[in-house]
Amino acid sequence: MGLELVIFIAAILLGIFLYWRESNGNKLYRFVNKVFNSKALQMKSTEKKGFVFKQAFLPRLVYVVGGFLLVGLAIQFFSPFEIFTSYNGISAFSSIVVGTLLGTYLANFVLKSSKVIEEKSDSIGDIMEDAVEKGKDFIEDLKTKDDLDAERSRSADVVEEPESINESSKTEEKSARERLKDKGLL
Repeated sequence: MGLELVIFIAAILLGIFLYWRESNGNKLYRFVNKVFNSKALQMKSTEKKGFVFKQAFLPRLVYVVGGFLLVGLAIQFFSPFEIFTSYNGISAFSSIVVGTLLGTYLANFVLKSSKVIEEKSDSIGDIMEDAVEKGKDFIEDLKTKDDLDAERSRSADVVEEPESINESSKTEEKSARERLKDKGLL
């Protein structure tokens, strides 16, 4: 069971590598297309489709199973390992196929999500700047409310203690109009 798990994880990584490699260039698929198709049926030079890149599930499954089948037959023919005659060999073969398919779909998800993030990165930056500006405005509003609450508590203290009012404290305090001018609101 441990070896199968290692094979499965390695197959996922292989699938990711195959998908990424074909997303950068599909020369082998183009060559196979030129060999097997007539001139009218050959793919255009602008198409990026490959064996696993931009393929539906069934063709991708056929290409992956066929490729590993050819490799397995070559290994069984040229080496003393008998892959297809034991349960462990067939189990490892199925783990490789499923892991590779899973890896291709995982790579597809990662590549598509990175493209979406790149496209939306400018708008995400604008959204973040707007959020920061709104946060700054909100903090400023809280500060002004705290200042007003402090002034109200001071004026309540002044009303309760009318004998403590002197003219020097009145001259030190700014009027509401002057405070608004200092904040740039008037």
